[in-house]
Amino acid sequence: MAGARAAPRVLVTRAEEDGRRTAAALEDMGFAPLVAPLIATRATGAAPPPGPFDAVLITSAKAAPFLSEAPVDIVAVPVFAVGARTAEAARAAGAQEVRIAEGDAVALARLVAASLPKGARLLHVAGEDRKPEPAESLARAGYDVVAWAAYRAAPTPLSEAARAAIASGAAGGALHYSRRSAELFVAALEEAGLADRLPQLVHASISPDAADPLRKAGATRVFVAPRPEESALLRTFADAASVAFGAEWPQAR
Repeated sequence: MAGARAAPRVLVTRAEEDGRRTAAALEDMGFAPLVAPLIATRATGAAPPPGPFDAVLITSAKAAPFLSEAPVDIVAVPVFAVGARTAEAARAAGAQEVRIAEGDAVALARLVAASLPKGARLLHVAGEDRKPEPAESLARAGYDVVAWAAYRAAPTPLSEAARAAIASGAAGGALHYSRRSAELFVAALEEAGLADRLPQLVHASISPDAADPLRKAGATRVFVAPRPEESALLRTFADAASVAFGAEWPQAR
């Protein structure tokens, strides 16, 4: 359309590899993504706990590459994954019997309780910075959950391209996949002297927990996906963007 402004950029703040996949999905929807990782996955080097284990739990796809180092036979032992994306990563890592929960850690605990007898010993391949669930629910239900902090989410600086897009107003929105990355995003804008831009962006968050740091920092256009899944997050963002920017993103409407 003659005279139409360029589509605002969408900041994708997740780790590089995941961010590229999300960027491709955004492009298919008609958006102009800018991958701006704030987190990179790094191995902790911590030795895995001694086995045996009756099953493995993974609450993030980032845990999947470490399954080969776990003290279990992932061909023979069931792997319980928090959602479909995590299950896909577990299968790619060689897991054969993968059972899929409904997208959150509490649902994962329910799935384990419905599948395994009490007293089962479970290995949770996890990040260094992890939430209490599903371990708390499973411990109360009589399971022995042993966590192995195999990786950490190391912060990385916000790229020059992302800072420039925010400063110039070229960036119109941002996607947030965890509370940690949302906190890092707020801190990065404050450090760059761009905190006043936070309310101008359309933010889509994977969960209420991820949205909380944004709202506390003054963001006013924060939208939460109805389910903790990327497809729901992208749809939530698309709906919010169509209202906020209208014809500037015609393909996303």
